[in-house]
Amino acid sequence: MEFIQQFDLHSRWRQQRAQDLARLGQWLAGHELLDDGARARLAHLQSQFASDRVMVAFVAEFSRGKSELINAIFFAGYGRRIMPASAGRTTMCPTELGYEAGLPPCLRLLPIETRMQAQSLLEWRSAPDQWQRIDLDVNQPEQLAQAIEQVAQTLRVSVEQARALGFWHEDNPQDNPAPGPDGLVEVPRWRHALINMAHPLLKQGLVIVDTPGLNAIGTEPELTVGMLPQAHAVVFILAADAGVSKSDLAIWREHLAPTAERGESRLVVLNKIDVLWDELSSPQAVEAQIERQRLHSAEVLGLQGRQVFAVSAHKGLLAKVRQDAQLLQQSRLPELERALADDVLGQRRRLLQSTLQQAVQQLRIEVERQLLVRSHEIEEQVQELQALRGKNATVIRQMRARIELEQAEFDQSALRIQTVRSVHLKTLRLLFAQLGSNQIKAEVAEFAQALKQPGVKLGVKTIYKDTFARLRGGMSQSQHWANEVQDMLSGMFRSLNAEYGFTLQTPQRLDLTRFVREIDGIESAHLQYLGLTNLLRLTQGDFASGWPKRCCRACASSMRKPRAKPKSGAKPQPRSSMVSCASASAILRAASKPCTASKRLQEAWMSASTNCWPAKPRSRPSLRAGCSCALKRFNLTQTGPL
Repeated sequence: MEFIQQFDLHSRWRQQRAQDLARLGQWLAGHELLDDGARARLAHLQSQFASDRVMVAFVAEFSRGKSELINAIFFAGYGRRIMPASAGRTTMCPTELGYEAGLPPCLRLLPIETRMQAQSLLEWRSAPDQWQRIDLDVNQPEQLAQAIEQVAQTLRVSVEQARALGFWHEDNPQDNPAPGPDGLVEVPRWRHALINMAHPLLKQGLVIVDTPGLNAIGTEPELTVGMLPQAHAVVFILAADAGVSKSDLAIWREHLAPTAERGESRLVVLNKIDVLWDELSSPQAVEAQIERQRLHSAEVLGLQGRQVFAVSAHKGLLAKVRQDAQLLQQSRLPELERALADDVLGQRRRLLQSTLQQAVQQLRIEVERQLLVRSHEIEEQVQELQALRGKNATVIRQMRARIELEQAEFDQSALRIQTVRSVHLKTLRLLFAQLGSNQIKAEVAEFAQALKQPGVKLGVKTIYKDTFARLRGGMSQSQHWANEVQDMLSGMFRSLNAEYGFTLQTPQRLDLTRFVREIDGIESAHLQYLGLTNLLRLTQGDFASGWPKRCCRACASSMRKPRAKPKSGAKPQPRSSMVSCASASAILRAASKPCTASKRLQEAWMSASTNCWPAKPRSRPSLRAGCSCALKRFNLTQTGPL
């Protein structure tokens, strides 16, 4: 089955799961089992399944047939080439193909001169007036292909300008563009290209990244430490007749070498095997030569043999256009497509399935907790009603005496709860300060200052390691404070359950392990980017002056987690557990007002229901139910600094 068909099945599976989540949310809401926090998490999960994207990055030096491979896998249905693929260098700037529903089909091009400025690619994306836009007609393959050829445009500049833009390096003269008779050199006209088109695969969430080689990868921090590590699959293309060249090996070692976390996401393609098809040799001899080249390339790159594929993109595209099944099999393109479908899509589906199972399991625990609280409420109300049967003055006096006794006991416990709450809030403030944006800004500012040293930045890796060590130390301290809050809440809940018969459940412990792993991944990507070759390049010309800022902004963009905005008309979610603490203190304040015991109980319940009850109460619960409602919402998992 082709990759297109597999991706279509994957998209339908995602849409079905999103619909299942929507039905689950409606059922829970209809039975008043969905509070604001659970509703927000369920909506986020539903949105994740509905709009999940799969990014596949293609990386190669020029003349490896990379654009032809993209045409063969994704765009053969147009009956011609869409991405420019001809002799020589055709992809001059990183090109990103995707789909945004609110944007018409178009090609957006960012001028190469923006390299001289410190803004990151993420910031340039939010400045549409700085991009040159060309509208596309997806129903006209000729016009579409002609427009996309703009990514191959070049400029002729002086050596000084080329050095300032990062394309001329005195220490690596063999990589420099050759000057013409006029002394000018050729450089890409565009820094980055964004193609928005309503291709069926792109509409379903596929994102394709086409990179032009070592120059673009080495001098664009966001491309190396942002897009490539985030890609669900990276396809590295080599020439079948040459194998792993020196420049290929430099790209692989400095930017693409697999780690323990992303080893399976690296696929290598030996393209142009048709040049090895020799009519003077037997088919067995040709097959043996291709297999030797494949296994040797896998050994040099440190991969398993099953991760290296020998294909002919040109013959595969030709076979699909002509619908020649025999030629398609000879091109071996279906083997690569199956690997992309099984490894990339299969791994993505397993990850989404695991996320879904964890979310539903947590939701089930919360619903069971709510049902348990409801059950206790009903039992208490039944007991109170039964006690009131045949009521008389004696029963009323006994009830009043019991209420006054419970009120006195409750007042005695108020001071102890307030003390715990005070310590709780103090620790939370420390936790929020440690995880807040101001702390990260301060770290990034110190990081940028350290990177501004002139000359060869031999100590840059130490600067990176020290910065990330401080970040990990902050996360460790935050985890310690979170555990302290958790232990305080657990002890308080046990005490309240024992003294007042509450059914408070200890909230889920805040676990920052996932964020520590993300920080480790960001550090690994940056350190891998800082190979010796790059460090020598990035010290030359005006380009080096803006590089520290770009590195810092790329690093900060990776660490920044955007906070989801509430939908129009929806109540904003509490920023921290302090809201829950305020609800609990409202009960204490209401219960301590100078009035009769019965009125105190009523006001305590009204205050609790106003502050923390998610829906209109079905009946009038007791004071214990009101306290339980408030205190059980001391849930650290709803905090928002990250």
